[in-house]
Amino acid sequence: MDSTSRVEQPDPNIVGSSEGGTGTSSASAVTEGGQSTTVSAAPPSRYESQKRRDWNTFLQYLRNHKPPLTLARCSGAHVIEFLKYLDQFGKTKVHVTGCPYFGHPNPPAPCACPLKQAWGSLDALIGRLRAAYEENGGKPESNPFGAKAVRIYLREVRESQAKARGIPYEKKKRKRPSTSSSVATAGSAVAAEGGSSSGGGDGSGGDGVIGQQPPTDPNTTV
Repeated sequence: MDSTSRVEQPDPNIVGSSEGGTGTSSASAVTEGGQSTTVSAAPPSRYESQKRRDWNTFLQYLRNHKPPLTLARCSGAHVIEFLKYLDQFGKTKVHVTGCPYFGHPNPPAPCACPLKQAWGSLDALIGRLRAAYEENGGKPESNPFGAKAVRIYLREVRESQAKARGIPYEKKKRKRPSTSSSVATAGSAVAAEGGSSSGGGDGSGGDGVIGQQPPTDPNTTV
């Protein structure tokens, strides 16, 4: 496969980039009385800004490819080629097999092993690009970022980096609340509701569970 030229703009190190795209925008509107008011649009979330930068960087990579590639011709193989290209901008030390610190999570001294993109960063990047592809008109069934070859490549990167760095990657399992704790919570809610509605009180009995909502993360994505 032909080599690619270096992408200068935007910054190809998209995994750690934090530039641009966070400013607020405003629009003017005229009320019925003829007065002009300015309405400020909410700035995009950090995730949305990063996703836009990632998408623009990938499109720039396609334009600089030798020969140039169009998005319609892009396949899972080209996505893997893009991920390997990003390794030159990585900041994670990945020990080679012959290194004395291979499999050592905390090396006592520096070594000459290469720096690469961490598996977690690549996995998150593919998730953002997969979403951006479909948001820009791509069909889910032809999404190159969801190709089986890409999933296999990411799995191989995860396993090889786990061995080289001595740090196993394990999926975090969501803890399901036990039946007893669920019953206890429901009982507390009923008791609190009853306390706030009983006569003569100041209503403080309803401050425990009733009406409280868990905080939401503005950066949560699909």
